[in-house]
Amino acid sequence: MVVGSGGSGKSRLAREVAARTGVPLVHLDALYWGPGWTETPPERWREIQRAALRGPDWIVDGNYGGTLDERLPLADVVVLLDFPRRTCLLGVVERRLRHRGRVRPDMGPGCPERLELSFLRYIWSYPGRHRASLLAKVHAFGKDEALVRLRSRREARMWLSTLG
Repeated sequence: MVVGSGGSGKSRLAREVAARTGVPLVHLDALYWGPGWTETPPERWREIQRAALRGPDWIVDGNYGGTLDERLPLADVVVLLDFPRRTCLLGVVERRLRHRGRVRPDMGPGCPERLELSFLRYIWSYPGRHRASLLAKVHAFGKDEALVRLRSRREARMWLSTLG
């Protein structure tokens, strides 16, 4: 399970892990967002997520704190991309430029890349507001030993190199 701030590279890292391991990859954004950036209703979202993670092996990227309680018990490893704000902000701007006007591969159909002020605020607030909640949930589920906390893109590359 790969989690972290927007712009940290969750999807990119998850793709690399899947390519190296051959384990099926699930992009939560692709499942959650409908055409025109419409949100999936909460109960339907839980059903979709359960179905996607029904198999014995998977790699999943995305936060979705409201359903973390369903993913954590199933995860063998939780990779937290715990990067500085500036790294994540730069990552999301680069992503916007790279996919401008197009749907990125880890997103649902009909959701062309965009950049909104609310998303930039979310990234800015992630270390103070969202990271602590995520770590508390990891601890509550007894997954401390399963947590791989990477604090830079360099650390992420080094960790990835251990997978073969």
